[in-house]
Amino acid sequence: MEHKLRILPPEVLMEQLLGLLEEADSVPLVISGNSMSPFLIHGRDTVYLSKVTEPLKRGDMILYQRASGAYVLHRICRVEGETYCLVGDAQCVIEPGIRRDQVRAIVTAVRRKEKLLKKGSFWWEFFEHFWLRLIPLRQPLVRIYSRLWRERK
Repeated sequence: MEHKLRILPPEVLMEQLLGLLEEADSVPLVISGNSMSPFLIHGRDTVYLSKVTEPLKRGDMILYQRASGAYVLHRICRVEGETYCLVGDAQCVIEPGIRRDQVRAIVTAVRRKEKLLKKGSFWWEFFEHFWLRLIPLRQPLVRIYSRLWRERK
């Protein structure tokens, strides 16, 4: 029996994934992209998405949909009234004006380097609190981290 490879557009896959949230407590999603590095690495790490049931706050990682239709996973760095300012862990440019109706899910757990992390674990708390305060210093810190990582290989 021959299998046919079917490639679906990302928005179709995301809609199916989000549909699963109606039936399950948590849905896994393998990270794609580098905006959440160094906490989450493209192709290596998995986030577990859940429905948003409580008010969102600074430090929460959320999956949201931009006006362009693109789905993005970033962290809330500020709550401004009815909107959120978001930033990826590898970024220093803040995206303001994300409305609650654009938020599709919240990250409740992460499989990082084959270890399951949840709120309260060291790395979760480090990136949720400490790393979030270092937005202006991120670019030089990420460059140093990348250089050290390459030298280790």
